[in-house]
Parts: sequence; structure tokens; C-alpha cells
Amino acid sequence: MNIHKNVRLTPIRREEMCRLIVECGLSKTKTASQFGVSIKTVSRWVKQFVLHGANGMNDRSSRPHHSPRRTVKSIERAISQLRLKRFCGAHIAKQVGVSAATVSRVLKRAGLSRMRDLEPKEPERRYEHAAPGDMIHLDIKKLGRFNKIGHRITGDRHKQSNQRTNGTAPGWEYVHVCIDDHSRLSFSQIHPNEKAVCAIAHLKAAVAWYKRMGIEVKRVMTDNGACYKSHAFAKACRKLGIKHVRTKPYTPRTNGKAERFIKTAINEWAYARAYNTSDQRAENLKIWEHNYNWHRPHGGINYQTPISRVLKNGNNLLRFHN
Repeated sequence: MNIHKNVRLTPIRREEMCRLIVECGLSKTKTASQFGVSIKTVSRWVKQFVLHGANGMNDRSSRPHHSPRRTVKSIERAISQLRLKRFCGAHIAKQVGVSAATVSRVLKRAGLSRMRDLEPKEPERRYEHAAPGDMIHLDIKKLGRFNKIGHRITGDRHKQSNQRTNGTAPGWEYVHVCIDDHSRLSFSQIHPNEKAVCAIAHLKAAVAWYKRMGIEVKRVMTDNGACYKSHAFAKACRKLGIKHVRTKPYTPRTNGKAERFIKTAINEWAYARAYNTSDQRAENLKIWEHNYNWHRPHGGINYQTPISRVLKNGNNLLRFHN
């Protein structure tokens, strides 16, 4: 039951009020004054309490017990059956002999208003590669640059945080992220754009970083962004000896580990504190990512830290912990 934020009497308070009158003998006038309601309201709830006890203290639905003009069940079933055959609303109305508005109301009650409601829900596809480096996920997040604290912190939208300085606007910066499918070990860099040159530079840097961690990258998964579909990116993958896998178009959940990592980074790094400038935010990225890799429990791997999954595979990485 939804209770208004300014309501004076909740079901528990109604019961308390009624017990003061019925069991303690307090007058309705004094009770009404004490609870800040009218005598008429007190009388109504006392009557309900006498008839139904504590069960009568809840608000009753305003829906009528009987609706004689409601569409009969047989017609509702016919409408639903035709909808399951992919009939449109106007076609159903003509077949059944009712108005299109009636068809719309019946379909809404049945949860069949949209064509996509007729399709069975696609099952969640969860997968995890057996070892670190078997698959890494790449993605890009666009963030605005700024030269002072913005409206997310101050609440003042009259003054922009990306105002021009020396005739040039701060513009944008692009966080290129990489996360290992098995261990969730991440590597991120900030680049000036999302073109193929920066995507390739990030891929090479990520492969080199994972190699220092004792991980050999075998596959890389990306979405269908222009930088990842370029011939230059394909050539870089071949040169590195990495198989490139792209997600199904318009299906971001296929690259869900990278998508989820970006959401975590936004919440815990980019928007977690008041940075004076975007440069200060960028400097804090490596600090946050070190904490993510070495100290933060990850829900997707039974609340282990990402680095612990690498250590389990026989890699002694403690010398890198600084």
C-alpha cells in the first residue's frame, strides 16, 4: 500500500487510536485532538476496529466490487488469443466486433500491448573463460572535461564548469577500458579521442601490461564501434597474435563485463568525489584502479579480489603491489 508522505494516520496509528477509545475509555474528542484528526475520522476508524479488529485498519481499494459494463471474459480471451497470433489492434477489433479502445484496454490488462511482450524473455547468458588472458573486453566511455567543480556537486546550473579558457573549450576525453574475462583484472587509459589510433594504442598498452602480470592475451572482445571495425585495428590484432571477436549488433549485454566495469568506474571514481578539474580526476584513475584490482571484493567472482584469481593460476605478482 502506498501511503502519502503527509498522512496523519498509518494503519498502526489507527489501531493505537482505536485502542485508546475502545480499551482505555478515552473520549473521541480528546483522541481526535491528540492525533490531529477530526471526530468524524475517529468515529469511522473506531467502527471499523469494532467490526474487523486490527485487520480493518488498512485502506480498502476504491475499485468497485462489480463492473457490469466491463468486457466479458469470453471476449477478453478471444482478444488475447488473436493477439498471440500477431494480430494488430484494429484487426482484432474488427474480428471480435468491439472498439479499438476496448481492445487496447484488454491488451493492457493482459500485458500484451507491445509486440515484444509476445516474445519469450531471452535467457541470461552468463559465461566465464577458464583462465586469465583467454578473453579481454574493451570499451570506451566519453567524459566531459572541466576546469572547476560542476553542477553535479554544486547544484548550480547557471555557471558552466566547461567554460572556455584562453579561447578554447575543455572539450571531451575518452576513457578506454580493458577488463579480463576470468579474473576481472582491469587496465584503463584516458585518450583524447575514440578513433582507431587511440584504440590500437590502448590495446597494445593493455597487452603489454597483462604480459607484465604474467598473462598472455589470446582473444579480445569489442562492440561494433568504428574504431574497432577499422582495418587498422584488425591489422594490430593480427600482429599481436590475438583473435578479435565483436559483439552482436545492438546487444551491449554481450560485452557486459566491460559495460559493468564502466558503470562501477563512473560511480566509484569519476563521480565519487568533487574534483577541481578533469586533470585531477584523470590523476586519480590509477589510484582507484589499483584499489579495484588489489583490494576491492568483486561480486561476479564470489567477492574475491581480481588479483587473487591471477595468483591462483600460479603467478607471483606480489612484487608489483606498490
